[in-house]
This record gives sequence, structure tokens and C-alpha cells, in this order.
Amino acid sequence: SGEDSGEDSGEDSGEDSGEDSGEDSGEDSGEDSGEDDLDLSEYQGVVDEIIEFTATGEGKHMMYERLALYVDTVGSRILGSEALETFIDMIVDEATGEGLDNVHKEEVPDLIPWVRGTEYASMLTPREKSLSILGLGGSVGSQGEEIIASVIVVRTFAELEERSSEVDGKIVVFNQEWVSYDTSVEYRYFGASTAAKHGGVAALVRSVTPFSIYTPHAGIMNYMSDVEAIPTASITVEDAELMQRMADRGDNITVKLYMGAYNMDSYTSYNVVAEITGTTYPDEIVLVSGHMDSWDVGQGAMDDGAGAFISWQVLSTLTMMGLRPKRTIRMVLWTGEEMGDLGSLHYFSTHEAEAGNMSLVMESDSGTFTPLGIQFSGSEAAKSVMSEVMALLASINATGLYYGSDTDGSDISEFVDIGVPGGTLRTEGEDLYYFYFHHTNADTMTVLDPRQLDLCAAVWASVAYVVADLDYMLPRD
Repeated sequence: SGEDSGEDSGEDSGEDSGEDSGEDSGEDSGEDSGEDDLDLSEYQGVVDEIIEFTATGEGKHMMYERLALYVDTVGSRILGSEALETFIDMIVDEATGEGLDNVHKEEVPDLIPWVRGTEYASMLTPREKSLSILGLGGSVGSQGEEIIASVIVVRTFAELEERSSEVDGKIVVFNQEWVSYDTSVEYRYFGASTAAKHGGVAALVRSVTPFSIYTPHAGIMNYMSDVEAIPTASITVEDAELMQRMADRGDNITVKLYMGAYNMDSYTSYNVVAEITGTTYPDEIVLVSGHMDSWDVGQGAMDDGAGAFISWQVLSTLTMMGLRPKRTIRMVLWTGEEMGDLGSLHYFSTHEAEAGNMSLVMESDSGTFTPLGIQFSGSEAAKSVMSEVMALLASINATGLYYGSDTDGSDISEFVDIGVPGGTLRTEGEDLYYFYFHHTNADTMTVLDPRQLDLCAAVWASVAYVVADLDYMLPRD
């Protein structure tokens, strides 16, 4: 989930156009878009209709109610769980019943699910206290035994290196400060191997969040290949800071840790695909996406049930309104994102040949709060077109086109890296309170607001429809 945006607010618009570019009916629309193509005011009426339908009309709160039914029924959906596969099948059944085109599952084989198992931790000295933990995804267990060891608390990797002679045989507690998600998450990813390199027997990592109400945050971690794999878990901000204060006073801290984590046998999960087939250029694609899996805590409502369901809502809204664009709009809902973008990586490996026919790939996985606009990656020419697309959303104050280095979601990054224009949803608060709830037991429907979801769905449907209906693909040069 991206944090930092570029400084371009997307307020600049292209020059006024002359006549419309005409309606080519060849197999390929091509990528040329001259200045005459930049006046998209003809789409203002249909965008207003999409917004009205979604925010105040027949589609009002439809997405909220659909998502609530699914996550209340199924709950959290970690890779390998029956809940995830039930969730997938429910979507396929309902999407088929809606009359969407080409509804199907696509295999994602040879996946190795990780299981948390029983886990607990407590501080034994200088006083007894239970510690709330969440084992990090991919971590080894404690081999059926409790680890009881002294603790060393460090704030940074640099401090760990400076005090490396003190680490052997100890549990390393990382009390890194919150800077941003991309910066602070490095401790979750690499804390265990960095600790093991100096003889640490386990690593406890302060949860990656700017705010805590004693909530540990789950997430994936990585082992370096040249060091021993040791157990690692997240702890709350409060417990990390408690142990920091104790260590600063010279107290001898001892912790007991048990983790029953293990890997299951390989299995096959599925991405879900559905489409609205284009009327003129059916082989050209605008792709909308989000991921279906979650961690095994909370409901996975915010991350990323809502992102997946606004992508589904694009097809539902346009179908209910009787709108069918020139290009195909394809929804892909990913499996296995939380364990390393597994569904999207497999999709890219089997669909890379279609990249030349993709006008825009879109992903929502950074929250669905009040929408601001789109974070965009593409050529300057494509940026000019997208600025005009976003200007159509002025009535809901979602005209922003953010353009910078951090412009693609992880599930679309493979396509973006080979030149396909990409867009992710930008919303108020995604840099802060999104991470209050991210990967926690607090990620439930309570986080979500029906009105905000309606507005996000309106933005997503409007952008997808207009880009899919242009007489040209978004230019890449």
C-alpha cells in the first residue's frame, strides 16, 4: 500500500479541443491521442449519472451491504483456509448470477500456506506480565518448546550492530519508531535474520503503526538465506516502549515465548475474473483489482475486502445502468496477496502477452476512505489524458491525479514495470489511520463508512468506464 504521493495534484488540464477524433472501428484502437482528444466534457453526463446512481440512487450502500454480508459470514481469510476458498466461490456464484461476462476462477498452484498455531508470550522479569503477540507470516515456530531468554532492546538496526556483542542467546526486541510504513516495515521484514546473525534466539518487533490501543499487527516477514531462521512475532507499541524504558533503567528483562507456527502442504487457490466485454475493442482491457485474502485476524474488511469489492462494484454498477464501454473492463480479484503477491505474480506469468492490449491497470489496496483521486503511473501524454478524466469528478472533490515515484500497487506492479499505465486509489487518511487498523483484529466493518465506500465506488467506476470508452488507449510514449 503506497504512502507518499507526488506533488502534482492533477489540477492542470489539457488544452481545449476541436472536433471529436471520430470512431475508428478497426481491431486495434491504437495509442495516439492528439490535443483534439483531450476534451472529455462529453463524458460529464455519464459520470454524473454514475455518481448519482452510486451515491444517492439504486446503488447507494449496495457495496457496503454486500461486503458486510461476505465478511460477517466468512470472517478472516488467510491463504490456505477454508474461509478463503468459500469466499472465492461465493463471489463466483454471485457474479455469475449478475450476468457478468466470462466469470471464472483461474488456478494459482503450488502455494505453501502458513499457519499461526498456538502462540503466547509473557515477561517474567523484572515483573510478570502477559504480552499480546501475533506471529509474523512465514515465521518458524519454537520447535515445540518455550524459549526463555534475556532481552536486549534496540531502536534501530544500527544500534543492534553497535551492540552485537550483547546479542548472543537473547531475544531481540526492536522498538523502531514510526516514520512511514515503507520505512518502518523493514524491521518486520528483516528483524529476525538481523537478530539471528548475531546469535539472537528470537525477535519481537514493535507493530508497524503510528497509533495503538494495545493492538499487535500481523504481516509477512522474510528470512535471509545465510542465517538461521528464528521465531519472530509482533508486539504492541505499548509493550515495546515498556521494555525500552525498563532497559534504559538497567532492568534485566526476561521473556518467555512459544510459537506453534508451521507450513502446510502445497495447494491450489484461485484468482477470480469477471468482465464487461467491450463493444468495439473487446480485446483491449481496463483492469480493476483488489485482493480477497487477509490475515487471520479481524474480518479483512478494510484490507482488502473493500478494495476488492469496489472493483467488483464497477461491473455491477455499469451492468445495472446498462453501460457497456468500447473496451473490455476486466475485474481480477487476487488470492495470496498477503503472503507475497502470489496470485498477481502468477496472473502476470500467464497473461503478460496481454500487456500490450491493456490501456490501464487499477488496484485498490490502501483504504477506501473519502476519495481524493488516483495515484498514477504512466507517460506524460497519458497523464494529460488522465487529468481530464479526473476533472470529471469535481462534484465529489476527487479530481486529484498524484504523479510520482510511488504510483503502483503491489499486485499491478509487474504490468506497470513493463510500461502499462497504472492507477491506485488515493483517499484521505490512508497514510495514517489506515495503519491504525492494518493487519489487526480491529480490521472489521466498523472501520468502514457506507458513504465513503459509495464515493470510492463512484470514482472507480467512472475512471474505468471513461478510460475504457475512449477512442484510443492511454499513450505509452
